[in-house]
Amino acid sequence: MAKRLGPPIFLGVFTVIALVFLTGGASDDKDILRQTFTVEAIYYDAGYVEILYVDNSAKTESVVMEVLGMDETFQKSYSDSEFIEIVPFENEPKYGWATHPVVLEIDHEELGHIQLKTEIHPVGEPVPVTIYSQP
Repeated sequence: MAKRLGPPIFLGVFTVIALVFLTGGASDDKDILRQTFTVEAIYYDAGYVEILYVDNSAKTESVVMEVLGMDETFQKSYSDSEFIEIVPFENEPKYGWATHPVVLEIDHEELGHIQLKTEIHPVGEPVPVTIYSQP
């Protein structure tokens, strides 16, 4: 008795197509975002985090920045294509910097609405990966 291979093959092909679609296909459409935006959040032992934002195209219309996970979330709005913000942070967090992501909501003249997320890192340590999103 021969087995029917139609449904398993269809499911496999469908899964591969779905993964390609969800991950953006073979090309990386985030390259333009990586080239345009820079964000870094550095913790200094003096008790503060320095957050740097640069839009290389100089076409940022507005930015809302939040530092999450604090007792009171830090939030501030900007209308510049670059800024440096100092946020008081007395100690390194008990559960690591991942519990305090820095999130930016950007309105850009050409690229539309962009979201960036990064982690704070101590001075001298490697810069964490920035996550770029265009909802």
